[in-house]
Amino acid sequence: MSLTSCHVHFSPSSDRIVYLSGSLLKSLKLAGKKTIQLKLGHEVITAAVKTIERQGHHLYLSAGVRQSIRVPKAGSISFIQGDDNEVQLGPLIGVLTDGSRSSESPFGSRSGYIRQLLRIGERKAYFFAFTPRDVNWNQGTINGYFLNSTGGWYRKVVPLPDVVYNRLPSRVAETTSTIMSLRERFIRKGVPFFNWSFFNKSDVYKLLDKDVEALEHLPESVTNPRSDKIKEMLENHQFIYYKPTAGSLGIGIYRLTYHPKRGYFARYRRGGTNVLLRFTNFNSLMRMLETRHGSGLGRYVSQQGVRLIEIDGCPIDFRFHMHKNGNNAWVPVGIGAKKAGRGSVTTHIKNGGQLLTPEQALKQAFGERSDEMLTKAKEVSVKLSEAIERNFPHTLGELGLDIGIDKDGEVWMFEANAKPGRSIFSHPALRAQGRESVNHILEHCMYLSKFTGQGGEV
Repeated sequence: MSLTSCHVHFSPSSDRIVYLSGSLLKSLKLAGKKTIQLKLGHEVITAAVKTIERQGHHLYLSAGVRQSIRVPKAGSISFIQGDDNEVQLGPLIGVLTDGSRSSESPFGSRSGYIRQLLRIGERKAYFFAFTPRDVNWNQGTINGYFLNSTGGWYRKVVPLPDVVYNRLPSRVAETTSTIMSLRERFIRKGVPFFNWSFFNKSDVYKLLDKDVEALEHLPESVTNPRSDKIKEMLENHQFIYYKPTAGSLGIGIYRLTYHPKRGYFARYRRGGTNVLLRFTNFNSLMRMLETRHGSGLGRYVSQQGVRLIEIDGCPIDFRFHMHKNGNNAWVPVGIGAKKAGRGSVTTHIKNGGQLLTPEQALKQAFGERSDEMLTKAKEVSVKLSEAIERNFPHTLGELGLDIGIDKDGEVWMFEANAKPGRSIFSHPALRAQGRESVNHILEHCMYLSKFTGQGGEV
């Protein structure tokens, strides 16, 4: 298949006629053809072909054509040529999310990011957003949200898309039968769907449990550990992190520490403040955890503590925002360094953490070796992303890796997120990386929909 770019225009004719400029007709090798198969998303029609005199690549669609295959708008777009005179417009890319039903901000706090995605893709693709309620499986259509030239939202019914980028925001919603069925139906229709769902912390450890390449970068982690296992890990590692498998933003995390002469310590966050408790024996520590969480401890993971590099006595870790690019390769597109707040269990900004560039953090920790360490961490992040993808049964295109570097320069991965947040891109020095992240989403959607290669002149 060859990728070409053109400018799509609408004509008022009610017949099923496609008008092509001479250069476009020649580029597509359609000279002498009387009909073509025109496709958009999962809709295909047969239309008559006529030539018009105009310089450049121009495609005029009659009202009869665009209403039949539901072409959403005119403008610059890509198309690929298949077999049997088939020409496919697009790609048609759907962003699955959920919203507030407000006309001005239909996707709540995510509206800004969705708008950015649609804006960046408008010259290469038909990019739209939709919610689970907008899919009509009987008709094979979606009532999607598009952007107009002034940034306002409007609705348009389109065929099922070439690819779906999943940004559903709720872990709970994703486990409902409705959403599980929706994902499976897209796959059965042959629509690539990424990213499949949120990860639980324990999911990633299970995925990589036998992956030799990944294991050397993973701290010891045990899901639903018995109390004797927690005690053993504390004695082996001196401190561990004890955290909920489905948690986020550092909520519910404990840093548990053992000092042979001083006893056991638990550090956690409660009501917006950092708490530090001391226990003379291990049983007292476990009673506190059981009182606070009861049976909820069955959904916890204990993880080996790692002596991270520090600035001003505060630990530093890193968020690597990974993307698949247009060549289906993993690349670290955005990297933010997070410095923990004084007395905080985690480096989360909401818990008093500070966001830095990786160069700032590594320069203070490693001096002249900072570039070498950043290169090493990038190589490990790619290796870990490839390992996760290798062991995960569904399509991935984006990952957020929580990476630590210890004082010996070893690189560790603490968590992987299938739908990473974008808070690191709020740093002024990382905003360009935020734009690049959005570009990579478009690139990978183009790849998954097979709209790849160099486009011709518009």
